[in-house]
Amino acid sequence: MRGFDLVPATLPMVQQLSRLPDGRRWLAELPSLVEQVRAAFGLRLAPPLHAGSCSWVAPAELPDGTRAIVKIGWPHRGMYGEPVALRSWNGRGAVHLLAHDPSRHALLLERCEPGLPLADSTAEPEDRLRAGCAVLRLLWQARPAEELERLGSVTAEWADVAEERMARIRPGYDPGLVAEGVGLLRQLPGSADRAVLLHGDFNPGNILSAYDGGWVAIDPKPMIGDPGYDPWPLLEQVDDPLAHPDPAAVLRRRVQVLADELSLAAERIVLWSVARRVEAALWLAHHDNVPGGAAIMGEARVLADV
Repeated sequence: MRGFDLVPATLPMVQQLSRLPDGRRWLAELPSLVEQVRAAFGLRLAPPLHAGSCSWVAPAELPDGTRAIVKIGWPHRGMYGEPVALRSWNGRGAVHLLAHDPSRHALLLERCEPGLPLADSTAEPEDRLRAGCAVLRLLWQARPAEELERLGSVTAEWADVAEERMARIRPGYDPGLVAEGVGLLRQLPGSADRAVLLHGDFNPGNILSAYDGGWVAIDPKPMIGDPGYDPWPLLEQVDDPLAHPDPAAVLRRRVQVLADELSLAAERIVLWSVARRVEAALWLAHHDNVPGGAAIMGEARVLADV
């Protein structure tokens, strides 16, 4: 007999999705979905993990004793490509996809053990950057699946939305820097010299330690496009360089580490970082957090001056 709540109110994804009408409807159906997925795969479930904002995730055991993770996603644009990308990677740089139930948006994934996030590693920041780069190199070797979205199409939409938000909200952000970021969102994809299978959300919380001593990626939001797009979340969230007394010097040094490890131009890494910060600032402004967006615009200015 199960001795735990399948969907406790304390889950981050419950708190996040409860704010949205579509999210509330999906949450009402979620206990039934979990039971259907459990029965379909014969799973023995453990309590859900308190992680993620758009998916129900829990450890599970298959009938043959295989330890796995079951992930049931709230249907949204960013999640549809995940099983496609995981099949393309086939365990090289990412967790293995064991099974997929498309009707319920459920994934059965290899359980990554010990599963320590790179974000929690005690290694030196530049060593953590190099570990993340080793994973990216593997991910970028896979042949991109044609059905995935193109980065340029996505960022062109972001550029239009950012412009509209800037004009409508009038948050007081530097108009020249916003225009620069919007222009980069439109221009950078077309000037790339190659297109790869991108992870799309390569932050150090999505990179876990594996049994063989290496690291693997989880939770992709995959697209096809410029590899220069992927490194920013890793750079930002490994010992936040912008929190240092001289952030520009730290950024220059760490960007060069990324450039050397990934065979990318340092300038492209910086330009994508500026573009993504500007888009994020306008997203926050749209969600009634103009001061938070202003802080991110300050980060974009530091990056633009690197």
